[in-house]
Amino acid sequence: MAFVPSHIVKKTALKTALSTTLIASSFLSAASAGENRIDLIRPDAPTLADFGAYKIGVTSRVFLHKDQLDIVSSDADTLVRYDRPLPVEIWYPAADDTTPGGTYEVTLRDPNLTGTLHGQAARDAPPKTGTQFPLIVLSHGYPGNRFLMSHLGENLASKGYVVASIDHTDSTYADQNVFGATLLNRPIDQKFVIDSMTALDGPIGTIINTDSIGLIGYSMGGYGVLISGGAGLADGIEDLPFAPPQGTLRHNVSGTDTHESLVDSRVKALVSIGPWGRNHGFWDDAGLAGLRKPTLLIAGEVDDVSDYDAMREIFTHSTGATRHLLTFENANHNAAAPIPAPLEAWQFSESLGYAPFDHYADPVWDTTRMNNIAQHFTTAFMDLHLKSDHEKFEYLDLIPNPKNSLHALDDNGKPTAEHTYWKGFPARTAVGLTFETLEKDH
Repeated sequence: MAFVPSHIVKKTALKTALSTTLIASSFLSAASAGENRIDLIRPDAPTLADFGAYKIGVTSRVFLHKDQLDIVSSDADTLVRYDRPLPVEIWYPAADDTTPGGTYEVTLRDPNLTGTLHGQAARDAPPKTGTQFPLIVLSHGYPGNRFLMSHLGENLASKGYVVASIDHTDSTYADQNVFGATLLNRPIDQKFVIDSMTALDGPIGTIINTDSIGLIGYSMGGYGVLISGGAGLADGIEDLPFAPPQGTLRHNVSGTDTHESLVDSRVKALVSIGPWGRNHGFWDDAGLAGLRKPTLLIAGEVDDVSDYDAMREIFTHSTGATRHLLTFENANHNAAAPIPAPLEAWQFSESLGYAPFDHYADPVWDTTRMNNIAQHFTTAFMDLHLKSDHEKFEYLDLIPNPKNSLHALDDNGKPTAEHTYWKGFPARTAVGLTFETLEKDH
């Protein structure tokens, strides 16, 4: 352990004690009131997890994607088409005089249960005017909903982003249906919401920088993000038993014009959390090599849904892009993305056969802790690529395993020349994580 002067220790200890007391008091008050907070920042969170300078507004829209394949109603003989509704929650920087605070009434993993989430966003607040902000689209898992990563939506909006989170029809808690609909529609939905947001009328539309866009997806959302970034599916995957009927999944196969149409030049960066698909052969090496956007992959080391080894193969074989892999040691599939399990999800569900808590939580890691780490790295990554904030590169230029780094401060609490610990992480707090980087092949 590096030596830290005693006056720094005392000063830091006092600050930590006061912060811990205030936060603990706030947390206990919230807990006693039965509040499900999505905006908690732990005292040991890395630097960039903190909320930014902007007040936050939130509003809801429904975008209607006309004349789409209705996979649920289609079969081997008939393909049905319909107008596909996509509800979207939009977070954005709000006017300076906005009063923070608001709630969300949400459906839980057991659709018979609902919960109330509490955050910082004010419903339908006027947006901050006079500047434009990059757009980020969030895409949930199967099943999920647009509030599953609401902690990230609020957090990024406070830092100068407009964030649109999708309810993917046929894939939410309330309407979960055949898996083939999700396989086909994820990247199509993502592209349509990008187009809808960049064409948005009114005050929110005027503050969106339509040429600087990021995509973030979890599980099946992560699957869609990779396809949207250029990683087309393997040839023949459209013939698998659980693929949508009549070979319609060929729409997303590498080398097709339809897949190429999904790759948007305005998208500058991708975050794919726990991406599903490689473990079932949905990508071959050639398809992964087609990924062409800077990508941050986030994974749990013992993920038994998307399979950690398969996700590592996505990392190593996506040779057309510069990419990072953040690993939570001993975490499973719920690493980083879901909000903390709402209190209403702690009770046993007869319809599910388990407590919905298991859908949100990890047996080893604290969810708020994982959320804070994801907020930190996502902020650094998106600021670098969507805002050209090159100082954020230092938060991504890391020794892969923090166990091999040194935390060394001088008498003023500043890093010395020997200091190699992860930037933004207080001493000891990078334990259980690894961060690896591979550059694209030239």
